[in-house]
Amino acid sequence: MSEEINLSRLEPTLEDHAYPADREALAESFAGTTVLFADGDADLGDLLADVDQETFASAADAHAALQNVLPIEALGEPGQSDGDA
Repeated sequence: MSEEINLSRLEPTLEDHAYPADREALAESFAGTTVLFADGDADLGDLLADVDQETFASAADAHAALQNVLPIEALGEPGQSDGDA
């Protein structure tokens, strides 16, 4: 699979896989899929390989686990303040 998706389409993209699924199978299935962030991108297969969880019951489960490995570039708009004055 070689495509680009926006971060907002991450969970619907994960729904294309059958669950339950193990981390290795998901990482292999989504290798080559580029997730576009506010400032940068990453390979979805690589992100999934970095997750500590071994198995996922659903796409929502995999999506939640991915939140812990997303790089800082995935958050907000480029140059956006974090709210501190």
